[in-house]
Formats: sequence, structure tokens, C-alpha cells
Amino acid sequence: MTPEEKARKHIDHQLAQCGWIVQHRDEMNIMAGLGVAVREFPLKTGFADYLLYVDGRVAGVVEAKPEGHTLSGVEIQSAKYNAGLPDDLQTALDQFTAIAAELKE
Repeated sequence: MTPEEKARKHIDHQLAQCGWIVQHRDEMNIMAGLGVAVREFPLKTGFADYLLYVDGRVAGVVEAKPEGHTLSGVEIQSAKYNAGLPDDLQTALDQFTAIAAELKE
């Protein structure tokens, strides 16, 4: 298992422990529960590690970074996520706020 696969498995587990339903983009059903995390969501600007839906509406993005990775500069990447959302999702957003956090094992 690659380090990325290990990290994704760990993040999936953490999201599930917090009550999120974790799905791959090819099998996504945003109405499967109140909180759905869609893995490897395609954007106009690349892929988001996870796109979060709350009650069927886009609520945020999770960008995985290795432990110890500085979060300065991540706000630029977060702005790209906002600009990269597919057009049909833009209208579902009142305001999109990206939050960066460091994952610790």
C-alpha cells in the first residue's frame, strides 16, 4: 500500500468516525445521509481530496497534507478549489469557505 493509499484509508476512517458517509466519486450519492464526503472529486482545476456535502449541498473541501506540512500557502490552493467547482455546483453555494487543518495520526 502506498503512503497516499494509507493516508486515504486513515482519513476515510476518521471521517466515518465523525459520522460522514465516505464515497468514491464514481459511486457518489449525495443524499445517502446528512454528511457525505466524496473522495477524489473532479474540479475544473484538478481534483479535491474530498468534497463535503451537508444535506445535499456543497459545504467544503478537505485537502490532505502530510503531518508536519506547513499550512501557509494552502489558502491559495483553497481559492483554486472555489474557482474550480463545476458550474452546476456554484449555484448551490451561499458562501464557500475553505478550512485547512493538519491531520495527525
